[in-house]
Amino acid sequence: MAKIQMKTPLVEMDGDEMTRVIWKMIKDKLLLPYIDLRTEYYDLGLVKRNETNDQITIDSANATKKYGVAVKCATITPNAQRMTEYNLKEMWKSPNGTIRAILDGTVFRAPILVKGINSLIPTWTKPITIARHAYGDVYKNSEMKVKDGSKAELIVTDKDGNETRQLIHEFKGSDGIIQGLHNINNSIASFARSCFNFALDTKQDIWFATKDTISKQYDHTFKDIFAEIFETEYKGKFAEAGIEYFYTLIDDAVARVVRSNGGYIWACKNYDGDVMSDMVATAFGSLGMMTSVLVSPSGVYEYEAAHGTVTRHYYKHLKGEETSTNSVATIFAWTGALKKRGELDGIPELSAFAEKLEKATVKTIEDGVMTGDLYVLSTLENKKKVNTEQFLDEINIRLKEMI
Repeated sequence: MAKIQMKTPLVEMDGDEMTRVIWKMIKDKLLLPYIDLRTEYYDLGLVKRNETNDQITIDSANATKKYGVAVKCATITPNAQRMTEYNLKEMWKSPNGTIRAILDGTVFRAPILVKGINSLIPTWTKPITIARHAYGDVYKNSEMKVKDGSKAELIVTDKDGNETRQLIHEFKGSDGIIQGLHNINNSIASFARSCFNFALDTKQDIWFATKDTISKQYDHTFKDIFAEIFETEYKGKFAEAGIEYFYTLIDDAVARVVRSNGGYIWACKNYDGDVMSDMVATAFGSLGMMTSVLVSPSGVYEYEAAHGTVTRHYYKHLKGEETSTNSVATIFAWTGALKKRGELDGIPELSAFAEKLEKATVKTIEDGVMTGDLYVLSTLENKKKVNTEQFLDEINIRLKEMI
């Protein structure tokens, strides 16, 4: 068949370790044979980020603003160990955090459900979509180590030069650490509207949770902004759609989620969403079965897998050992971006191809062919564990049949 032509490039953000290896395999086996793939390529691997002083991450985010759709591979957020391993100039911040701050969007993460992979929580019969605020908090923090005998204060200087001070802690008898977080009302408001719009689009109830009883200024501001926007802009629309907005404390939300049947959107602050999306993904089956899309208020989309770079498998790969790494979420990152590109550019055959690739991926697993993480979870009687490359080959067989 003739390759599907593209009009506008996707912004392609390559990544690190085992997911970088899988990234190339997906392109070579499942995309390039069928699509005249047009991308504006950015290498967000840690080596290149270090070489460019992380400027390449900023450039990729600005390119996403320009072209409207991006697809991103998993990347390393370095810790002290990575500083030595990669001989880094400094401990670069999370690329995801940098991109989210520039795009000011909301991350929506939902599990990919397949027959034979049952949730660890039996009552979860419908997907739970995590809506994660994509700005600020610990991902844009300032922090430092503090010596014994020091006094740490929170100081705000207004536009007229007036200072407001608040004691954080006096360190007596021990060294310590401090951390400064921030957020902005406009971003919180964008987060709220994105969540409410997504709930209306998908006809799902939405829950929102913070810890406002403890964080009486920071978290309470989130609660207040959500409540005001809902009351003034969305209450009537929700009533008409027959859906609900529900607020509770984060610990109560966790208890309610565990007892629920699923089928709703759970809105979380940035860090909460990071943790809870991994919990939801694991409970539904695997971190490799979680979609993730960042949606900005201006209608820019960035698709990625919700998991990390699968370091343990990468070290095995470097030794020449066989791996059985789940590539489903990375495949769905590509299909999500291709569907959106096809939609925006009026190329229905591109969107249709992406749909078929998703169906071929799901069918492969439901036919009993899967990677090791799913093999141990599957309840199918006739199942077969395959390695990383074999799994993609099996998907390609089914994709060809569908085409």
